[in-house]
Amino acid sequence: MPPSVEARPRDARGYPVPAITPWEDEQPQFALTDYERSAHCARGRLCSVCGRLMPRGPVWRVVGAAESSAIGEAVAAGRPYRNMAPTLEGPGHRACMLYASMVCPYLARPNARRGTSAYAPDDMTAHVVRGAVRGSMGAVVGFADYEFAITPDNVLFRFLDVVEFLPHDVSDAHLDELRAELAAREAAGD
Repeated sequence: MPPSVEARPRDARGYPVPAITPWEDEQPQFALTDYERSAHCARGRLCSVCGRLMPRGPVWRVVGAAESSAIGEAVAAGRPYRNMAPTLEGPGHRACMLYASMVCPYLARPNARRGTSAYAPDDMTAHVVRGAVRGSMGAVVGFADYEFAITPDNVLFRFLDVVEFLPHDVSDAHLDELRAELAAREAAGD
């Protein structure tokens, strides 16, 4: 576990709560995104998992089957990739996203199903319904940078220029990458 994630507030079971997770009746609402928290992270260039500053340079996010497939095809063909359709998922540190891909049940396994629907499904979140399956081949993807827009209802992100593509069927495949990343960060004094 990245030290910055280890320092996050915990739920009653002891699970760290991501920076963008809403709380209701003193309980974190995993799988949902808090608008104000997400906007705060976007404005301050803060990691959506640990809530700490992301230095200038690459940012990472975890993507599902459809976007993973599109990115994989672009990378294999030597074409640039840019998500023209904005997403609600914010960026984070490499270690935080590798970790999130492994511990979030929905992100980790192809047969995982969402346990919670979005609060008020709209065009962007209609697929975010209880029981939806992640599908095969997710990925942790590094991008050169991101841009965002804060609307009255959502925080929307677009990501620019793929710098790393780490696909997975089962995210445990990233364990060695996470260990190496944590060792490098520790050696650098981060």
